[in-house]
Amino acid sequence: MDALCAALGVSVGEVEDVVANGSKQRYELADGHIRARYGHSLPGHVEMPPADPPPVLFHGTGAGSVEAILRDGLHAGGRQWVHLSPSPETARAVGARHGRPVVLTVDARAAAADGAVFHRGNDDTWLTDDLAPRYLRRP
Repeated sequence: MDALCAALGVSVGEVEDVVANGSKQRYELADGHIRARYGHSLPGHVEMPPADPPPVLFHGTGAGSVEAILRDGLHAGGRQWVHLSPSPETARAVGARHGRPVVLTVDARAAAADGAVFHRGNDDTWLTDDLAPRYLRRP
């Protein structure tokens, strides 16, 4: 934390404020260190407690990826987790980053019943491992 504050020219309090009040809740403080909650750049999974997902979640993607996703399922790719959204609006905003957005519906209830483990990343993000195509559909 000290090295980060020195490099950015900010106080510990300012960093703590960003962590506590950042719009996407991407960071957390632990033992005087700051880290990304999802651990994008670390090997293996960041420890997060499992959570019961809502019955339906959403995945936003670009139109060019839809057929492959519906055929092969969702995969974390370069991330540690598959990222899902609690609302179609949030998923649409995510999908818009990848071209013309398409929102897929995820049957989280069925996936969880079949053993998929979900984690609450923040208010706008649910995380899980790869999901088979049988849990996905176009709305």
